[in-house]
Amino acid sequence: MYLTDGQPLNGRILFAHGAGAPMDSDFMQTAAQGLATAGFQVLRFEFPYMQARREDGRRRPPNRMPQLLEHFQARIAELDDGVPLWLAGKSMGGRVATLLLDEAPEYVRGALVLGYPFYAAKKPQQPRTEHLARLNRPVHVFQGTRDALGSRQQVETYDLSPQVQLHWLEDGDHDLKPRKASGFTQAQHLATVFARVAAL
Repeated sequence: MYLTDGQPLNGRILFAHGAGAPMDSDFMQTAAQGLATAGFQVLRFEFPYMQARREDGRRRPPNRMPQLLEHFQARIAELDDGVPLWLAGKSMGGRVATLLLDEAPEYVRGALVLGYPFYAAKKPQQPRTEHLARLNRPVHVFQGTRDALGSRQQVETYDLSPQVQLHWLEDGDHDLKPRKASGFTQAQHLATVFARVAAL
């Protein structure tokens, strides 16, 4: 099952949800529609554990990483029709996208991540960055400077591939939402994301 936004004028984005919210959460809806205004066809899908939750309403933890990778990979294979494709995801979905990137087909251009989970909450000493040091295709990470899963202060100490471009959003949290006192809004930060993606 897909949710589809927009037309593939500039290409297509395959957009995966994060660990705790489905493909039609408020954040995913807003992000997908904004990415579509950037000229991309945006396809959203759900991992098996979230599909099961939709059927019976019971909350479940995410599938193990091999299952997440296999499911995302199958969605990529369904889109082999000549349209350039970007893999994308919110948090966990973005991590899965980047793990698939180097082995992805040629029509996959790169990855877009909204809030990368660089480490589990309060565990910066255990970064999830090993593969990010050797990627050979472009990755654009849009990250709040005070993200509890990857603050600017911590992330800038990591050894990342030159292909990984970090786009910092001032005072943003893991949902790119800043505090009111910062003078910014989540809508402004998302507009920055959409404008950058439109320039790809």
